[in-house]
Amino acid sequence: MDIPRKSQARRRRILRSIYAIIILAALGGITMVVMNLKPAAPSVERTTVWINTVKRGPMVRQVRGPGFLVPEEIRWVPAITSGRVERRLVQPGAQVQPDTILLELSNPQLEQEVLNAQWDWKASETNLVDLRVRLEDQALNKEADAVDLNSRYNIKKLEAEVQDSLLKLGLVSDLQVKQAKVEAEQLASRIDFEKRRLEKNNESIAAQIAVQKTRVDQLRAVYDLKRSQLDQLKVRAGVSGVLQLMQAEVGEQVAAGAKLARVANPRKLKAEIKVMETQAKDVQIGQIASIDTRNGIIPGRVIRKDPSAIQGNILVDVALEGDLPAGAVPDLGVDGTIELERLNDVVYVERPTQGQEGSTIGLFRLTPDGKEAERVQVKIGRVSVSTVEILSGLKPGDQVILSDMSAQDASDRIRLN
Repeated sequence: MDIPRKSQARRRRILRSIYAIIILAALGGITMVVMNLKPAAPSVERTTVWINTVKRGPMVRQVRGPGFLVPEEIRWVPAITSGRVERRLVQPGAQVQPDTILLELSNPQLEQEVLNAQWDWKASETNLVDLRVRLEDQALNKEADAVDLNSRYNIKKLEAEVQDSLLKLGLVSDLQVKQAKVEAEQLASRIDFEKRRLEKNNESIAAQIAVQKTRVDQLRAVYDLKRSQLDQLKVRAGVSGVLQLMQAEVGEQVAAGAKLARVANPRKLKAEIKVMETQAKDVQIGQIASIDTRNGIIPGRVIRKDPSAIQGNILVDVALEGDLPAGAVPDLGVDGTIELERLNDVVYVERPTQGQEGSTIGLFRLTPDGKEAERVQVKIGRVSVSTVEILSGLKPGDQVILSDMSAQDASDRIRLN
């Protein structure tokens, strides 16, 4: 029977303890290494991202917006008087002249008012003729009385002269001579008075005739106005151009002042461009613009900017300075680009999917070998339609990913396959 030796058993226990310590130390080291390892970078297909190179040089700042071609000369044709639409004589799209009749309205009440105004005017003319005849007759009677008075004066004056001659011969008394002279002087005074009365009477006649003539003119003006309103029931275009819109239907009752039709000159067009209010602050009158009609690009120049925004946009008018391409008609949808300024020497890159002027954004910059990309903070300066100015975070020659990388927001590094 073998008896184990105590020295060997002790040695085996020591070896086992050493092995256990080594294994525990190795496991702890491996755990620490694993814990300190960075997570594996997610992979992204190179063909699915948009990569662009940062450049240095001139950059043109532009803003862009949608819009429409609109006529420079537009005339809304109103209803001068109320009425019922009887006929539509012209359809939208037709060429019209100023005297082209677009609509015919009817208004029986106005027709009666025209007849009444005509009768009142004619009656006032008759009254004027009657008044003139009566006043002239009165004037003739007064003139006849004056002639008779003048004759009596001449007779009395002659009698006084005869009495004076007889007095010298002693055939009449001095009293008779004085009486004849007094009677002649009284008639002379009456003649002066009657002359003044005739002058006043003539002035009165002129005033009465003027009043009646004014009444005639007033009623004639009322008749002309009513007649003009009746004529305007035939609604005319008023200008040369193309009928764009007809808003009244046959049988419809329209009020005075209602807009019935729109006429425009299709040969003189401008562009109305909607620019976002955040981008429109640098738009100024006179800046160069280009209008894309999708059938050609027309050069232009800014001529007006609305002072207020509507639904986040500011309306900018652009005058067209080139020939209109085929198919350029009013209300055609266009895209407008306005040149704000030219920057001579700046660091820039094509515009990423995110980032506004003055903001700081995170972009993935490719490593020198191009196999990976790391996130960097980039400060954006001035922006344009397709490019942005880089103030910090990138330098010329860097390659960055400009497409939407929101799916990798949790990662600061990606691997490109």
